[in-house]
Amino acid sequence: MRGSSHLAIGLITGAGIAAVVPDLKLSLPGIALAGFSSLAPDLDHPGSRLSKRLGFAQNFVRWAFAGAAVLLALYAHFNLPAGPNKRVALTAALSMFLIGMAMQNQSARKLALLFTGVGAVLGGLYWEMLWLSLLGAFVATAPFTTHRSWTHTIWAAALWTYIGYLANKDLGWHGVAAYAGAGYMSHLLADTLTKSGIRYFLPLSDKAIKLPLISTGSATGNMLEVAICVGYGLVVALLLWQRFGTTLLPI
Repeated sequence: MRGSSHLAIGLITGAGIAAVVPDLKLSLPGIALAGFSSLAPDLDHPGSRLSKRLGFAQNFVRWAFAGAAVLLALYAHFNLPAGPNKRVALTAALSMFLIGMAMQNQSARKLALLFTGVGAVLGGLYWEMLWLSLLGAFVATAPFTTHRSWTHTIWAAALWTYIGYLANKDLGWHGVAAYAGAGYMSHLLADTLTKSGIRYFLPLSDKAIKLPLISTGSATGNMLEVAICVGYGLVVALLLWQRFGTTLLPI
């Protein structure tokens, strides 16, 4: 399923959570969190919306390698005496420069996400926020996995929900786990409607669960995705109206 459809379904799910969870208010930040969470499973795909956004620094990764190579070469030239150590340093600098210049988009994207994730892990350790470190670990590792593998499992959904639970405790924002978990699961359920399906229980089972209605990328598939989003949105709108009536105002 296309990223735009996943995002739409995630946002609608965020609104739907407020309609079915008794003690949860309708919240624009909560809806946004559900939308963000609905894109998280596709961090393992190079073309996903969230992967591209979080990999914003990929063009700078090449220059980071090149810059580090230049600094190492300058240090070796001015500070190391002639000899094997200087030759090794200059060779390493040249290797780093060539790697940086030869690095392809996907390699740079993965490294950018790795650096982003590691930064979040370190931030979580510094501020003693376990949820931030777990989120960083997810972002750092997901790009190095096969598409629709472990990020598309029930275990990943449980981990994402647990991250939301921990964030709720630290931030004091009620409903984080519900919005995050529902948004994540909306992605898996939507992909269940595609021909490839989802292997929910990897590595315990390699069997894909699917209801193959959608051929992603085809004209018919795109139209069906739109129809699903519209129909789902109407159902959620009805549920919201039944619960809130004329007091339906986002908080």
